[in-house]
Amino acid sequence: MDITETIELRAITVNDLDAITEIDYGFIGRRRRGFWEGRLESTRTSSIPSLVAVIGGNVIGFILGGVSGWEYGIPENIGWIDTLGVSKDFQKKGIGRLLVEKMLALFKEVGMDTVYIFVNWKDRDLMQFFNRMGFESGDMINLKRKI
Repeated sequence: MDITETIELRAITVNDLDAITEIDYGFIGRRRRGFWEGRLESTRTSSIPSLVAVIGGNVIGFILGGVSGWEYGIPENIGWIDTLGVSKDFQKKGIGRLLVEKMLALFKEVGMDTVYIFVNWKDRDLMQFFNRMGFESGDMINLKRKI
């Protein structure tokens, strides 16, 4: 059986904080509960919900996103995928794809016609994942300056 058939996608809640913190910990090696607490709080004002993927009552993935409010000169018809995380034990099983597809559908429902995401150029796996999802290089360039 395809594991994605047993996945429940639902709106993220503050009760998901511990699970999201643990998924993040699996990647960066430190727990950032306060960081994620703030991030989850900020999702409450979005016109679309951020989502979690749940299997057997356990959160195994999440996606945070929102819509543009004409910030940075970007028009209001733009959606943003902010963060995508899938537990290492469940990667390459279609969970990320399910989360992205559902988020894209939610964006479309509220009138968004373009979606942006920032990805590190050095993260080839993530670049390839989003490329397979139909994303391509956009018009903006990330600039930085160390001080």
